[in-house]
Amino acid sequence: MSMRFYAKLVLFKRWLKEKSRYRAFIILLSIIIGLVVGVAASLMKTLVLFIKDFIISQMAADHSNPLFFVLPIIGILLTIAFMKWIIRDDVRHGIPRILYVLSNKKGHMQKHKTFSSFVGGAITAAFGGSAGLESPIISTGAATGSYLSQLLRLDFKTTSLLIGCGAAGAISSIFYTPIAAVIFAIEVLMLDLTTVSIIPLLITTITGATTANLLMPQEALFQFSITEFMDASEIPLLIFLGVITGLLSVYFNRVSHGIQRLLNHPKKVWVYRTIGLLSLGLLIYLFPPLYGEGYDTLKSVMIDGSDEIMQLSLFQAFSDKYWIIIAFLFFLVMLKVITTTLTIETGGVGGIFAPAVFTGGTIGYIFASIGNKVFSGLNLSGESYAIVGMAGVLGGVLHAPLTAIFFAAEITNGYTLMLPLMLVTAIAFATNLLFERHSIFTRQLAEQGRLLTHHKDQNVLTLLPLSSVIDKDFTTINPDCTLGDLTKIISKSHRNIYPVVDSENNFLGVITLDEVREDMFDTSLHHKPVKSYVIQPLDKVGSQDSMEDVMKKFNETHYYNLPVIDDGKYVGFVSRSNTFLAYRKTLLDITMD
Repeated sequence: MSMRFYAKLVLFKRWLKEKSRYRAFIILLSIIIGLVVGVAASLMKTLVLFIKDFIISQMAADHSNPLFFVLPIIGILLTIAFMKWIIRDDVRHGIPRILYVLSNKKGHMQKHKTFSSFVGGAITAAFGGSAGLESPIISTGAATGSYLSQLLRLDFKTTSLLIGCGAAGAISSIFYTPIAAVIFAIEVLMLDLTTVSIIPLLITTITGATTANLLMPQEALFQFSITEFMDASEIPLLIFLGVITGLLSVYFNRVSHGIQRLLNHPKKVWVYRTIGLLSLGLLIYLFPPLYGEGYDTLKSVMIDGSDEIMQLSLFQAFSDKYWIIIAFLFFLVMLKVITTTLTIETGGVGGIFAPAVFTGGTIGYIFASIGNKVFSGLNLSGESYAIVGMAGVLGGVLHAPLTAIFFAAEITNGYTLMLPLMLVTAIAFATNLLFERHSIFTRQLAEQGRLLTHHKDQNVLTLLPLSSVIDKDFTTINPDCTLGDLTKIISKSHRNIYPVVDSENNFLGVITLDEVREDMFDTSLHHKPVKSYVIQPLDKVGSQDSMEDVMKKFNETHYYNLPVIDDGKYVGFVSRSNTFLAYRKTLLDITMD
């Protein structure tokens, strides 16, 4: 950008200092983001739908087609080629990456994310990759917000808000669920719910949903109209379904994590990924409903067209056998997370939102269908139980129960199932929490201590790097020096602690003013080596330690200064006063007014 542009930007930002102007400007940016994600969502869904329908129409309906094996592999290879040779970036996409950028990169996403996720996700999904399109669109929206913020040089709290607007606008555009989208930004991206944040979020979701609804073909929308109520007598069944969906969400998270670790083996990564690609093609060949996101299959199941799902598979001859259909559906439930993770970890671009919805909806239908089959007195609605089941699994997998509840309520164009949704999702979430402390998105960041939460104190410590508060102006002293040398140093210093290091900068200990105060005025002792005054601090920190660990050590030692040592080498000191000043500044930077 030219210097003239930034000069004008400085003048513009001065004009924006008035709060009313600034808030109006943020609303304008939220509208722009909503328009971008609305257009992007409609383009991607339309493009993928067109290509997928064309491919399926070319396949013979009387036997399993080997294209189911080949096409997903081709799509992933094309995506890898696009990322490696055109984008030249192998950095992962999706919600975990957004969370990482917020906690580690001050919300600064790479500019190519505004389109690379879109293109990569479209290629992966169009060729049958078994992952959701929501994640690429969310990345596109979040990157758009981040890019605008970087362009205008906005602060961190505004950047995080615009990223949240982009993510929420994407969810709203794809599903036409603005309320669930706002809650998603608050629950999953950990945005503060304040008057400053809620208005831009609402405007972005409304703009995105309206834009996508005008441009997107109706067959691309995942919407239902349910007017049925559930009787109070079904509460025991709903409680049981809540436990089942909760356990299924645990299975979903753990299988996904296990495959990720296997396919990212540092020594045999390409061997495992090649095996993963071939396994993906084989599973989709054996179970064609695993091809793509899975919404078409789920729609067929929910309108009681479950016999159609076995078309184009090796098992279509058994499409009139009830228990074989149920077994086939159960295999789809158990295999979807495997094919999804294989799609993403072998190089495809996609997310787990749609697979979680597919898994939950299918298990809900199976639950109702078996209940009706085994107990003749029951008359359970397969469609309603599918909706409730998808909310249970989604809430457990994302650790976002409110998002799941309102998502399921909004896609049914009503709130007739609100109480069953709340019951099942609450039980599923509680069941998941017994086994999984963190969601599928946050597990890795939490293990690294880099996860932002709604705990403001924890967020400040996460965002505050130790390197920013290391004080390096302490005067060091060599162990071969004498007390007389130290006395001269003290006379010119404003410090009361002196690190002792050798010629190779190895940290040997410290000398405090209290230790030498009496002797330094006795000139007869000035020949005494400083080694005799060296003490070892009770604790020390490394420059890569988290600020949470640093604060714990301050409390345990009652020190005002802690030495920073890396591999035995002296770096500097971190002080209580500097830390608390930086803490306060960071708190102000991240707090929404």
